[in-house]
Amino acid sequence: MGVAKYIKDEKDRITDVILQSGIHVKPLYTEDDLKEVEFDYRKDLGNPGEYPFTRGIHKLGYRSREWTTRQYTGFGTPEETNKRFKLMISQGQTGLNVAFDLPTQMGYDSDDPMAEGEVGRVGMAVDSLRDFEIAFKDIALDRIGSGLTINAIASIMLAMYEAVAEGYGFSKEQISATPQNDILKEIVGRGAWIFPVEPAVRLIGDVIEYSMKEMPKTNPVSVCGFHIREAGATPAQEIAYALRIANAYIENVLERGYHIDDFVARFSFNLDIFGNLWEQVAKFRAARKLWAKNIKEKYGANNDRSMFLRGIFGGGQGGLTKQQPENNIARSAYHALAAALSGAQTTALGSFDEAYTIPTPHSALISLRTLQIIMDEVGLRDTVDPLAGSYFIETLTKQMEEKIVEEMDKIDAIGGMVTAISSGYIQKEVARQAYEFEKGIQSGELIKIGVNKYTEGEQKEVELHEYSDESAIEQIKSLRELRRTRNNKEVTRSLKALEKAARDKVNVMPCLVDCCKVYATVGEMTGVFRDIFGEFVEPRIF
Repeated sequence: MGVAKYIKDEKDRITDVILQSGIHVKPLYTEDDLKEVEFDYRKDLGNPGEYPFTRGIHKLGYRSREWTTRQYTGFGTPEETNKRFKLMISQGQTGLNVAFDLPTQMGYDSDDPMAEGEVGRVGMAVDSLRDFEIAFKDIALDRIGSGLTINAIASIMLAMYEAVAEGYGFSKEQISATPQNDILKEIVGRGAWIFPVEPAVRLIGDVIEYSMKEMPKTNPVSVCGFHIREAGATPAQEIAYALRIANAYIENVLERGYHIDDFVARFSFNLDIFGNLWEQVAKFRAARKLWAKNIKEKYGANNDRSMFLRGIFGGGQGGLTKQQPENNIARSAYHALAAALSGAQTTALGSFDEAYTIPTPHSALISLRTLQIIMDEVGLRDTVDPLAGSYFIETLTKQMEEKIVEEMDKIDAIGGMVTAISSGYIQKEVARQAYEFEKGIQSGELIKIGVNKYTEGEQKEVELHEYSDESAIEQIKSLRELRRTRNNKEVTRSLKALEKAARDKVNVMPCLVDCCKVYATVGEMTGVFRDIFGEFVEPRIF
């Protein structure tokens, strides 16, 4: 998995190992190291399923149930995506993780000039409820949970998911959806923002509040350290930033008059597996402990479930390479191993061709089979937290905890995550780390097999997922036919109601569901918000 620094002498002996979070790894660990970090079994570790949940949130771990497999899927038209959904489910996948194209992520309809050339390119094109009706046709939404990897307009997509489920006979109380819905990490890590910070966070609060009352099985936010890590943050920063982002959303809901135990048990996280295996395992164990302490000590939670760090630990595409792409099969297997050793509830792997194209059915199935082999053949379900008690792992977990706390203290000193992001501080830190990482790859200080070591000269031809102009034309044709045949008076009425709710700062979710049911488009609903909220202006960081 790589990316640690290995310092060697003239005889190629390793004299030092420095993990990305700045921790130096010793050649040998003994019980003296546990004494040095003041390790206490009850305070720092405990039993599985018990506070502080370092060893996992379930007493029996994978003995009680296997982890959910949820490969990232979606491209082209809803028809194409529906076929891929059904293929993956038929091969044993137990959840969906929906990819949306960039126009949809940015709230543009497929025939908007801003969408030209991008319709269906990197995910499924969605313009209205009609597209969800096609994409989720014949999917058992009461048994298959769906991750919706979208942020700025996550409220619209969750409303659409409720509407499509109802149309297919599934009540909103039955369905489990996980909209990513994390706009602060978008500002830090990806750039798919639309609205300014304050109204964007308010929309997230609306989704959390609505889900708490109306959609009890839905996870209304998936705090995404994953993309922050992929953008350049260290593993310690990934967790620190994710936990402080979660706190920003918690504060919004608490200000509405609720208690922490009313809603936070449905929070989830999307965290990255990319880098040194041991650092990843220690990162997740420390993250569970720090989240539990945060929720109990800072916010006064009484319910153990409120303190569970739940989510998807996924193999990071940032760790994959276009060079010698078959090597990515081995890399992803170790990502899967890290997820299992870390106690992930859900996981997904980057496919071997995902460094340069949308996964083919062949590569997507290899990733799914990799997870199934780890689960059913290798023995990762045999016992809970098999690395517990290791002098090395327990010392590293304590050291990782200290590094994460250091990063959180820096954020708190600035005034919290919203202030740190609005000022550009976090973006600058992540950009700096990304620059240092790339310098390390180019200099060979950080080893990447096939890239700067054991290279093979000329690059081989690779199979690409071809972009289909015909699919885009068909999607636009379908959208225009929808506008012609729907009840436009009802669309106008529903959009006016949405505008009033947004201006009055009341929860917009019921209005969004109404808009979706009468086939208002993504662009029309987003346009209402754009007119009222305006758009985010990125701070200058250099």
